[in-house]
Order: sequence, then structure tokens, then C-alpha cells
Amino acid sequence: MMDPLILSVYGQFGNNVATTTTVIQQQLPLLTTASSPPPYKGSGSLHILPPMVVPPLSPNPGQTLDPNWQAAKATVRERNAAMFNNELMSDVQFIVGPKGSTQRIPAHKYILATGSSVFYAMFYGGLAEDKSEIEIPDVEPAAFLTLLRYLYYDDINLEADTVLATLYAAKKYLVPHLARACVSYLETSLTAKNACVLLSQSQLFEEPDLMQRCWEVIDAQAELAVTSEGFGDIDYSTLETILSRETLNVKETILFQAVMNWATAECLRRDIEPIPENKRKVLGKALYLIRIPGMALEEFANGPAQSRILTLQETTDIFLHFTASNKPILDFPTFPRTGLKSQICHRFQSSAYRSNQWRYRGRCDSIQFCVDKRIFIVGFGLYGSSNGASDYTVKIELKRMGKVLAENDTKFFSDGSSNTFHVYFQHPIQIESDTFYTASAILDGAELSYFGQEGLSEVTVGNVTFQFQCSSDSTNGTGVQGGQIPELIFYGTSTHS
Repeated sequence: MMDPLILSVYGQFGNNVATTTTVIQQQLPLLTTASSPPPYKGSGSLHILPPMVVPPLSPNPGQTLDPNWQAAKATVRERNAAMFNNELMSDVQFIVGPKGSTQRIPAHKYILATGSSVFYAMFYGGLAEDKSEIEIPDVEPAAFLTLLRYLYYDDINLEADTVLATLYAAKKYLVPHLARACVSYLETSLTAKNACVLLSQSQLFEEPDLMQRCWEVIDAQAELAVTSEGFGDIDYSTLETILSRETLNVKETILFQAVMNWATAECLRRDIEPIPENKRKVLGKALYLIRIPGMALEEFANGPAQSRILTLQETTDIFLHFTASNKPILDFPTFPRTGLKSQICHRFQSSAYRSNQWRYRGRCDSIQFCVDKRIFIVGFGLYGSSNGASDYTVKIELKRMGKVLAENDTKFFSDGSSNTFHVYFQHPIQIESDTFYTASAILDGAELSYFGQEGLSEVTVGNVTFQFQCSSDSTNGTGVQGGQIPELIFYGTSTHS
């Protein structure tokens, strides 16, 4: 099942936003309920008070069961909260939602006008119209109620299934504090599974910070991003932008198959049969952004060459590109993507070996670390045999607060030198700032090994600072001052946490 995050964003965001009624329902769901962050309670300079229990609507519009209800409300916030979604003294009614699923919502012009310049112009500006009912077909009722709740009594309570629709409403009615809260929530919710769709929406809403965060995730975890269900829901422009990306860390064969899946989904959206001819039609020029000649010959032969998406001439020319000395001119880029350049954090100043000192015997070497900026861990550098060449099997693991985030059983060959040998996780793992993570390795191979010494508790690589501390999981002597796991291999990001 897909995750419930993007439920509704409407039409084209622009000057005609008030009359837009088409919901982008294909871009549904991206976060599972279990992974969804808790309701957003505000940040920065905006002071958000705890949610309040709003009294139920009066059974008689315009009347109240208690004529002295104000006496029980000690603050302006409490009294305004009592008026939220209440017919009592309301002077405007909103008919909210697309035709067939509208909701009538009562409101009070003065309160709305004090929180939104759009509402002020609507009710008190020079061109204001004295309407008692206002239709808003392009906003979801739940999102509009979230907007009003903030305007009435400063409460921000965001949820995964309405946050994008709420951002739309906040942008439409120029309520910047609520919009920033929505963006912050989306950044917290961002994963490889929803990054492509959120990239599309960040462009729609003109949110450059969210767009940059999306790119960081897409670049570093490109395979997870393009193979997610959400990738099939992105718009054509976003597809072209992603395929043009030089820094994607993904094999072109995987990207090719992801694009074929997108083309199938697009054919179904257009209600046409997803046959190769139609897939090629919906892909248009985007097909030529796939770097097919950058694949290995075998990958091309087993994939694109048999997909029937290419013409016979294109297939022949690409085969000649692989095999002939006189290569034909191709419409496809002929060079592979550069991907991201990994960086290495070295935590020891020297290494050494001593007879009978460093052995493994199935014990765990472990170290804790935290960083001051968001990064993606790719793998570890490990020491190998100090007694001649040897093959090693190793289980590497990354945990946060006892929860395993990633693990991999792999192998490496040690040539008997003091060099480090790199081992990798299947996919890069996102590491948040100011939180301790545990890196572990269990080696099996030659008993005697090099080990690090003169360890550092703090190391800065580029613009990222690592801090290290000993781990209770370590049962083989590794700690801050010395031991195994001398290197953390990572991708950096360009934004602060």
C-alpha cells in the first residue's frame, strides 16, 4: 500500500487559483501512518499554544445555551476558540470543497481579516462585495478548517493526509506562518519514497528550501526514489528535471525501468493502452534524457534493446556504439552520470599492529557518532589483516536508539597492508543532525589485524563536524581512542539542519 501524505493539491497554482477545481489526486499518499511525524506544534518565532478543546456548535444557530458563556473563558484565545466553526454571531458562510463534496463552514469576517490580507481585501477592501455566502471549490474542507483554526486561536495541528492541501490554502490566503509550518512538516516527513512527488509540489508552491531538500534525498537515495510508487505519479516536467540530473546515484538500467513504469502509469491516466508505441508517445523528448549508451553492453541487450520502446534504427546504432570503431551519432547522452562524490571521515591519526593484540572471534566492534548537519552514510572503512593477505566476511550495521536502520553482510579482501578497505550498505542511510547513531562491524577472517590509535573525539570534514563517543555495543575493544571502524563514508548536503 502507498503511504497517505499527498491527498489534495489543486490545479495550477497562480493568479487563477481561486477558480481552480481540478484535484491532483494521482499524487496521493506517500507516508505510512507509522512513520508520520506527530502533529506540528510550531517552531521559530511563531509561538504556538497547545491545542484546545473547541466547544461544540450550538444546536440553535445564532443562540447559545449559556447566555453568560464568556465568563467561563479567561483569555481572548479561549473566547475566539469558542467562535471557531460556530454559527453564533457569524456573518459569512463558506461553501468549501469541489462540487459533490462541499461543506458549509460559518466564520466571522473580523477575525479572518485580522489574520489574512486576502480576507481583509475580500471583506473590507475597495472592491469588497457584501456576500453572506462565498464558494471556495478549490480548497479541501479539512484544510480550510485547519487554516481557520490557526486564524482563530493560533493552533497548528497538521496531519499527513491534509498538509499539502493546507499549504495550498495558506499560500492562497497569504498566511505565511502557517505556510512555513507546513513546509517544516513536509521536510520532517521527507523520505526517498515521497521525495519525487514533493519535489513536484515544492516547485508548484515555489518553496526553494523544500525543493533543495528533495534534491538531496533524490540524489543520495536515487534508486529508492525512482523505484517508489510515488515516482509514477509525478508530472511530466518533474520527470524531465529528474532525468536531466547529473548527480543521481542510480544505475541507468534501474532508471530506465522506472521511466517505463512511469510511462505505463501515464498511459493509464490518459486512458490509452500501455503498449510500447503509446509509452514512447507519452515520454516524448524525455526518452532521450535516459543515458542508455552509458549502460554496459549486457545491460542494454537485456533491457532497452528488448523493450520495443526503441526504433530498430536506434537499437542498431546503440549496438554499433558499443562495438564499432566508427561510432554513429546518437540522440542519447553517451556518457554515464557522475553521481555524488563520497567523502570520508577519518577518526584515527595513525594505525598499528602488535602480535596477539587485535583479534576478532565474532565479537562486535562499535562506535557512536553524531553530526551537526544532515548527511547520508554510505558505508565504513575497515582495517584488515596484519599477517599477510586475507579474505574477510563482515556484517556492518547502523542503529539509532537501538533500532537497526540498515545492515549488510558483505566481503572484502585485505592485502596485508595498513590501508583501509571500504564496505557499503545497499542504500545510503539518511542521518539527522544532533542525534547519536551506532556504527558496528563483526568481522570473520584473519585473526590478527591492524587497529587505529590516537583517536579523535571530534572531526570536521568539509562543512560537517562529527563527534564520537564509546558504544556499549562494542565487545572487542573499539572505542574513541583506538580500535576498528576507522572511517565513515558519507554524502554531504548543501543545506543546514
